[in-house]
Amino acid sequence: MNRIAMMTERLAVLHPIKLEIVDESHKHAGHAGARSGGGHYWLQIISADFAEKNKTSRQRMVYSALAEMMERDIHALTIDAKTPGEIE
Repeated sequence: MNRIAMMTERLAVLHPIKLEIVDESHKHAGHAGARSGGGHYWLQIISADFAEKNKTSRQRMVYSALAEMMERDIHALTIDAKTPGEIE
């Protein structure tokens, strides 16, 4: 299973109505994290589970869902986490 599929599977616990993950590792060639094998990703997740949570709490929820992957598969993660009511 590839990393994006693994991330998608783990983030399912947050009941996303929209989930987009982009591998940006190619932008970081030569970076220490890239050399060690960890990828760089951009993530947008829309979930009602984020209601009444601030940005930091939302990021913690995402990091918690991806905890095991953060140790070896993900070097950097940009997170855009919103509720359905915050969709532009």
